[in-house]
Amino acid sequence: MTAPGAIPDPVPDHPPGPALHPVTPASVPAPVPVPVPVPVPVRVAVPVPVAYRYCERVVRTRARNFAYGIRLLAPPKRRALSALYAFARRIDDIGDAAGPVDARLSALEEARTGLRAPRPDPADPVLVALRDTAVRFPVPLEAFEELIDGCADDVAGARYQSYEDLVGYCRDVAGSIGRLSLGVFGLADGAARGDGALRRAARLADALGVALQLTNVLRDLREDRCAGRVYLPADDLRRFGCTLDLDASGAFTDPPERLARLIRYEAGRALGWYAEGMSLIPLLDRRSVACTAAMAGIYRRLLARIAADPGRALAGRVSLTPWAKAMEAARAIKGAAR
Repeated sequence: MTAPGAIPDPVPDHPPGPALHPVTPASVPAPVPVPVPVPVPVRVAVPVPVAYRYCERVVRTRARNFAYGIRLLAPPKRRALSALYAFARRIDDIGDAAGPVDARLSALEEARTGLRAPRPDPADPVLVALRDTAVRFPVPLEAFEELIDGCADDVAGARYQSYEDLVGYCRDVAGSIGRLSLGVFGLADGAARGDGALRRAARLADALGVALQLTNVLRDLREDRCAGRVYLPADDLRRFGCTLDLDASGAFTDPPERLARLIRYEAGRALGWYAEGMSLIPLLDRRSVACTAAMAGIYRRLLARIAADPGRALAGRVSLTPWAKAMEAARAIKGAAR
């Protein structure tokens, strides 16, 4: 539209420039595809208090025996042990997961890489809490690599020829946790100081870890065997005339009396490790004593139940009632008060 009063420009007969040709669909160039950016998930940093609460929830839901012990600690130490347990639980879960062996071994190595990283993944609550624990307490995080090595042996289907081989495995997967826990507990004010005392305490913590793991081996004997894992030494199986073979229903084919003698023999050995490991108790402060004594008491009572009725252990996992666990915790508190 021309504005009122304006003189329109003349329209030329032939517009300047090249001649125009009709536009056909074939002459229109194809549009260039524009890449659509893929949204990158935002990894939100987890605050340290939230990370610890996550680890404490893992303990409450996945480790009832452990939870009875650590609830007796002061909050900072309870949070620290929860972080240690949560990472250990992660390693165990990788080892126990279904799936290809190579994938699980790769996942274990990824966990090792995360442990070694100078800075933890800020969105991983377990690593955030674990690194904060290492700042607050002298915990040897490299001991977790022994746990990873032990779980890698599990995944690869390792078997143990001698009792010494089995103890070496127990040191990796449980003795390492004992030494890590000692870093949180620390020594009591009245305990001897110096490298000698620390080395002795570490050796005793290691022994207690071995005792707990040997108890787990006997408690989970059938469950592990159904999953294709055998921990009892080949030398001991041969000595008692056992194979741990299963029939079509998943029951052991060995004569029950032979299996009972085998289990009682292994339980007796585990009791020896408890006797050594409990010498750690006088070296700890009162609340750490209560925590350690409660956990050891629960597992030692579990071991006694297995030894008293091996047939029940062979049929399934033996456990204690919440009342029995509470009684052990009460005994530990009373003993610590003395």
